Amino acid sequence: MLAIDVAGDAIASYNRNVAAVAVTGSVTQFDSIPEASVLIAGPPCQGFSTLGRQDPLDKRNSLALEVPRWAAASNADVVVVENVPPFLRSSHWRAMADQLEACGYEVTTWVLDAADHGTPQFRTRGFTIASKVGLPAAPVPTARANAAEAFSRCVNSKDPMHTWPEPTALAASRIRLVPPKGDKRDIMRLAPEICPASWAKVGCQATDVWGRMDPDKPANTLRCTFQNPSKGRYLHPTEDRVLSLREGARLQGVPDDWTFVGKPYPVARQIGNGVPVPLARAVATQVMALTQRHISKAA
Repeated sequence: MLAIDVAGDAIASYNRNVAAVAVTGSVTQFDSIPEASVLIAGPPCQGFSTLGRQDPLDKRNSLALEVPRWAAASNADVVVVENVPPFLRSSHWRAMADQLEACGYEVTTWVLDAADHGTPQFRTRGFTIASKVGLPAAPVPTARANAAEAFSRCVNSKDPMHTWPEPTALAASRIRLVPPKGDKRDIMRLAPEICPASWAKVGCQATDVWGRMDPDKPANTLRCTFQNPSKGRYLHPTEDRVLSLREGARLQGVPDDWTFVGKPYPVARQIGNGVPVPLARAVATQVMALTQRHISKAA
């Protein structure tokens, strides 16, 4: 078993919470690739995401083309690649899929919303499944969970992740004006004098910023900047603050006994970059069933 990433804090968190098998490094410079039955990859999404510039020249895009090399070296039966849905329409995905098919893999794709698989958050992700042992069935949607899941259980007062940044005086005055399920439009209506001119210029766009989370619905997609109210609907449903790191982790389906390594923003980045645990479980269950059927047939 092996995990690799260039982010040292993410590797430390993996080793603390999963198993001490992760190493810090670049997949492009790692040649001691062990054999594995399943290979899981999550290339950077910034060059493909609609929240970014969708830059086809982003150097990180080419990391997707490391997947076939790792698949061949590990002799994996199944390869799972997670990314944002636009990745599946990119030339880099096509090149990756062509190379995997040249190595003897069948390739299929799934576009799944985490909210359909037990995660209290809307988060659509694209999965590429490449297999030498047949293709798995896609996960079947389950009942949706609402954002209240992150707030209905008390947080241990000693939990080091139940922390959030203290707002400036201006930010605090804005937050206090936002009613339940409200957003920046309420601030503009109640106190236009504390709103920047850019808010009026933007108009009906970006209405989720400075917004309170609706506990009766799945949360909006959690970004790495979820502790910044100007980045989305990341205010607590009733308290005058942004989400804590623990609440963000809960919206990703992360168990409360997990503690991440790093300062607050690197921890928020790990949380925001992660695949929601319930969604990952749904995909892993289908892949595991496929590999077990293969083992049974081989026996």
